[in-house]
Amino acid sequence: MIKEMSIDLETYSDVDISKCGAYKYAESENFEILLFGVSIDGGDVQVFDLACGDTIPDDILAALSDYTVTKWAFNANFERICLSNWLRKHHPAHFKGYSIPEDPASKYLDPASWKCTMIWSAYMGLPLSLEGVGAVLKLQDQKMKEGKDLIKYFCCPCKPTKVNGGRTRNLPEHAPDKWETFKTYNKRDVDVEMAIKQRLSKFPVPDFVWEEYHLDQEINDRGIMLDMDVVENAIAFDEKSKAELMIAMQNITNLDNPNSVVQMKQWLSDNGIEAESLGKKDVAAMIKDTDSDVAAALKLRLQLAKSSVKKYQAMQNAVCKDGRAHGMFQFYGANRSGRWAGRLIQLQNLPQNHMNDLADARELVRTGDYDSLELLYDDIPDTLSQLIRTAFIARPGYKFVVSDYSAIEARVLAYLAGETWRSKVFAEGKDIYCASASQMFGVPVEKHGINSHLRQKGKIAELALGYGGSVGALISMGALDMGLTEDELQPLVDSWRASNPNITAFWWNVDNAVKTAIKMKVPTEVNGIKFLCRSGMLFIKLPSGRTLSYVKPRIGENRFGGESVTYEGIGSTKKWERIESYGPKFVENIVQAVSRDLLCFAMRNLSHCFICGHVHDELIIECSQDVDYKSICNIMSRSPDWMPDILIRGDGYETPFTKKIKKIAVSGVRQRPLLSYSYITLFVVFYNSHSICR
Repeated sequence: MIKEMSIDLETYSDVDISKCGAYKYAESENFEILLFGVSIDGGDVQVFDLACGDTIPDDILAALSDYTVTKWAFNANFERICLSNWLRKHHPAHFKGYSIPEDPASKYLDPASWKCTMIWSAYMGLPLSLEGVGAVLKLQDQKMKEGKDLIKYFCCPCKPTKVNGGRTRNLPEHAPDKWETFKTYNKRDVDVEMAIKQRLSKFPVPDFVWEEYHLDQEINDRGIMLDMDVVENAIAFDEKSKAELMIAMQNITNLDNPNSVVQMKQWLSDNGIEAESLGKKDVAAMIKDTDSDVAAALKLRLQLAKSSVKKYQAMQNAVCKDGRAHGMFQFYGANRSGRWAGRLIQLQNLPQNHMNDLADARELVRTGDYDSLELLYDDIPDTLSQLIRTAFIARPGYKFVVSDYSAIEARVLAYLAGETWRSKVFAEGKDIYCASASQMFGVPVEKHGINSHLRQKGKIAELALGYGGSVGALISMGALDMGLTEDELQPLVDSWRASNPNITAFWWNVDNAVKTAIKMKVPTEVNGIKFLCRSGMLFIKLPSGRTLSYVKPRIGENRFGGESVTYEGIGSTKKWERIESYGPKFVENIVQAVSRDLLCFAMRNLSHCFICGHVHDELIIECSQDVDYKSICNIMSRSPDWMPDILIRGDGYETPFTKKIKKIAVSGVRQRPLLSYSYITLFVVFYNSHSICR
């Protein structure tokens, strides 16, 4: 009786996984499993050479769908999705899906019996690559460096040449020695994965985090439907618009390539303008100071620089046979907080839309009416950019509901720091920017009333200063562009910190607790957050019971000559390096992590629903027409037993597609007016024949 398996696959597909993702990669008609490496219950690794005629025993095939058998892999999503498609095609009797047939997730193996050593590594603050983890842990067996070349040779299409006889794929018989090395590579990967498990066994991932991972996999399996008419027409419109803009610029400048920085700078110089940079901000500033042909050319350049097509191309690459994009969320993508990272289309950074007639513009694109779009809208690239969100659509007969947390990080920070005046503001449903400005300047501030001019200062201070930011943070947030002067910035910093003494104290209490834990190797605690240093790791235990992990912490000296904390992690260079941190940065990690845990709590409470996506503090839901969004908001507003007094509020709305409009307070819950089409980017999904539960 098999209890546990460690698995690694080597596969072939004609789909580029880096552009299209694992789901589209595995559903290709040309997809194959070449090698199946597996260890049963910790035993020796077996490699089944499927490309050369080996067959996988029935007991192993049955175990793949057996929920009582735990399946381990590094980046287990890949193995699970590949095996789901392979089993359905080649061994349908051994395939068992999950959920209900109408759920797109039902096409895949149940993630509940799968665990991932990559997620375990991320939980411990380690890299997200097998090679990187092995190197950091200094494992005896390391991932073989020959792997990249072998994968390129056997797992990807090749270009036909005279030398290779015009073939488009390399098979085992074309390089028998390489193939034997490839089998060794496959075995080694399983060995390394098992070594990681063994090395990390003293620090198990909590069961509730695995449950969160399984829910994440379900969301990725479900995916989001795309309107490919909008996508394909937008790409065609962009190409046509760019060509027209280029011709218009050539007519004005007489340049061969007016998109060239060198040529454009010379042309501007010839017209009396010396430009150090042609960045968007610099070009926009020059337009204000010029007129006639120069201004017209610069405006055209801004339009050409507008990147409106890349997201559509990402949609085109990612869409699967069912018309949905799958695999857009990376669980534990940010290992210093445990938040998700985006994949493929990147829902986390979609452009906003501000058009009042968004639905009309969308319809013109959907129907391919370029002439009308050009006639009605001056800036085609900008219009296409604003329409990106509307390419996500609901299935026929469904609608979308969005529920998000209001000012979640500000609420968590106030709660953890014990800044009671802020918590009172949230409890009374007041504007935090007005309240902050009032607290800072000692006068009443109303959004559209008395001293309203101070609200902007309160807003910029709130956005920039919560995690120890100073003048530089204010400038980075655009304070000078908003009309503030440099002389105002330091007093603004001082005023904000003086009005938030508990938050300021929280930063440095955390700083001291971290340093004490590292230096003295004793547990410390600040406002319910626990700090412990052992086995070469710094652990920060959150109220949820989840821990943040920092590898090899040290006390060093910063550039000012004071004490600083450093640890190893993925830095700004995307490489494994030593990173410096301090109290406010740790507080930022903690606040973002707790905010993430609150969202996960809501996701678990709504797991009976068809959750399709989430972005930072939003849950994304596709539902039947009779679902009341307020019921979702009520569930979102529940506080967990590990933080029962936190004042959180779930706001929500139902809308055909996302649109940047003012929220309206309705019965204590903010609502966005309903629109007339069935499109949206972000949604929690409810099955059509059920109300809230499936």
